[in-house]
Amino acid sequence: MIKRSLKASTLGIEQAKRAFQRKGWTQEYLASEVGLETRQSVWKFFKGQRIERHIFIDICLSLDLNWHEIADLHPDLAPPTQQTTLLVQKPSVASEVDTLVQQVRSLLYNPILAQCGTLRLLDTAQPVALDDVYINVNILEQLNHQRWLDLSDLQSDTATSPDRLGWNRTKQKGVSASDAITTHPKLMVMGKPGAGKTTFLQKVALQCIRGELPLTDIPIFIQLRNLAEETLTSNVIIGDDFSLLNYINWKFSEFGISVQQVETLLKHGKALILLDGLDEVRFEHTDTLLKQITNFCQTYYQNQFLITCRLAAQPYRFPGFTYVELADFDQTQIEAFAKKWFATATSKHNQEERINLATQFIDKLKLPENQPIRELAKTPILLNLTASVFQAKADFPNKRAKLYEAGLDILLVRWDEARGIQRDDVYRSLSLPHKITLLSQIAATTFEQGKYFFEQSEVEHHIADYLATLPGTSSDPETLRLNSEAVLKAIEGQHGLLVEQARGIYSFSHLTFQEYLTARYIVASPDTATLSEALQRLTAHITKPQWQEVFLLTSGLLRNADPLLMLMKQQIDTLVVTDTRLQEFLACISQKCCSLRSHYQPAAMRAFYFTLFLDRNLGLAVALDRNLARDLTPELTLDLELARAFALVQSLVNNPDIKQILALGFALNLEGLLHRSSHSETQQPLSALAQSLQHLKNQLPDLAKGRNYTLQWWQINGQDWAEEFRSMLIEHRQICHDWQWNPSQLAALKQYYQANQLLVNCLYSDCRCSAVVRADIEANLLMSKTKN
Repeated sequence: MIKRSLKASTLGIEQAKRAFQRKGWTQEYLASEVGLETRQSVWKFFKGQRIERHIFIDICLSLDLNWHEIADLHPDLAPPTQQTTLLVQKPSVASEVDTLVQQVRSLLYNPILAQCGTLRLLDTAQPVALDDVYINVNILEQLNHQRWLDLSDLQSDTATSPDRLGWNRTKQKGVSASDAITTHPKLMVMGKPGAGKTTFLQKVALQCIRGELPLTDIPIFIQLRNLAEETLTSNVIIGDDFSLLNYINWKFSEFGISVQQVETLLKHGKALILLDGLDEVRFEHTDTLLKQITNFCQTYYQNQFLITCRLAAQPYRFPGFTYVELADFDQTQIEAFAKKWFATATSKHNQEERINLATQFIDKLKLPENQPIRELAKTPILLNLTASVFQAKADFPNKRAKLYEAGLDILLVRWDEARGIQRDDVYRSLSLPHKITLLSQIAATTFEQGKYFFEQSEVEHHIADYLATLPGTSSDPETLRLNSEAVLKAIEGQHGLLVEQARGIYSFSHLTFQEYLTARYIVASPDTATLSEALQRLTAHITKPQWQEVFLLTSGLLRNADPLLMLMKQQIDTLVVTDTRLQEFLACISQKCCSLRSHYQPAAMRAFYFTLFLDRNLGLAVALDRNLARDLTPELTLDLELARAFALVQSLVNNPDIKQILALGFALNLEGLLHRSSHSETQQPLSALAQSLQHLKNQLPDLAKGRNYTLQWWQINGQDWAEEFRSMLIEHRQICHDWQWNPSQLAALKQYYQANQLLVNCLYSDCRCSAVVRADIEANLLMSKTKN
């Protein structure tokens, strides 16, 4: 008679607890999975107490356990002749299995280190130890492409994000990959090309064989493309009887591990099966391999499984697997990798030089102008590229297009070539130039429309339009539709340049690539007339911040940047040419600069005084003449300090504050600077200014009379004192005029300044322009114009 209750054995409880820990569940959750209203039966199960038979079996099934191995089979359940054998053999079998595990781990230790312990970085002559460059990664527990979002959701994130594209940082909080391993016994790790999937799996194998994980399993690391090539294309190995088990037996036999020992380990759940690169298997082998993996996982379900695959490369779903995605590197991980990379992979022999180079790399990567590069660095393979490029000159190239071109080349060609992977090219009719042209056309069309995200149907339409222009392409609409869908999936799966950000919504993997390909599309115009039209359309966007990178890239890619630079200058001048007041402002600046004797570049002087009005950001002035950053003359220093003091005064008038009052006292302490300026080459004596300034300082309230008195003085007399201070600055220094701008004029001035900054950045970005055009632009920069 079968007992209606069961309890777990001592060994069964330990095995169940490990499985429960891997699941990451609570007892309440497990109870709900089994269909129980309370956790009492679950609690009794883990305490080794008897519970109803069907509940016991359901708990084991929920934990992916064989209930026969967990149950403590009471003597009265077995035939009398077997009672003693059951009680004696169980501990003996467990002990033998544990001994076998230790023996096999010892045999596999060195082979696993040889197989997984090194890593070959792109553009490095020698492999490096994986531990020397590995950075702990995070995973996202929900795949981005499975999110149900509208285009408006993604566009709104982009509009409010300080990182140019809000979608580049998913709202999910990444969890530690090591935690995910112990939580989920069957894990499919997805990721973009170069996201570090193989490296992650190698690290897990190393940690496992070293005993650094809470698992005491035996790691079995298999590169699936090698498995397919070695077994499915060679009858020498296993003939027609292909199976994943046979492959493992064949590999383990090289280390003296028998078929019987492998079977014992697998049946007792002692293996950690690591299957790398499901997307790398050739198409003709895929179905067979998928069936084998599925059968193997179901037969030996007691073991733990990790499989890696590129996003969108495999629609097949393995039963019982949890699908996760490798997260992009965050800033902390980028910095940690950089420190390790420069300490390991750089050619510098001096350790101090390596540390300094890593510090310079991190600091320069943080600069605002390098944000497009920083976006690429979130992907490990592209971070490796940026570090490799940086080490040559301890800086990023002036022509960033070279870096982006190298990144594109890695994703399109080199990354697979470096590892000897030959993919099934479903769009093999497209040569590499055709692929780049297609991607450039998609990038330019969507960017011109202000779209960073696009519906799948829209991008497939662009692909179909391009395919229709190629010779030998079917004009049948349905055939074009199917072909365009296949091409999109190939671009996503093989190269990762287009990514499904939510269900049916795509974008470029990095905004930087969309910008670069847009610039490349403009430059690739087939004739002079078409190029001229493209440049005209481009310059119409000169006041839009999102187009700045495209301007910089286009100027660097052009064989002759003169037409673009001249068009930019003409477009910039139109921003202020119709406003008489703005023209007067520019004329006033020119007049001020002409009154000074200076060795600085004239345009830099105009930029200097222009920014005294706006925000005192000297970026444009320094870009035109770097001497302004390190060797400011006393006269310019005096004007800068006076302008800063006047800004303090204006703030005090609007909102008296004791801290700012004290700061003003220090700001007006200019006697030494006035003395140095009076001895410099100037056409205007400064003694009158010194007297006027002292007269104004004498009017200020005595701080010794107390805080309330001082604040009250500013409230009553501050406005009049400020106007007198302004009059003095205008009379003696021709600065700080009260232009009384309206909002539209103020906006026009800021756009005008930013557009000139962009023009200068293009001009000095190592673009190919003539000396005549360069000199003409510099001579007429920030000059008043008369409308024709």
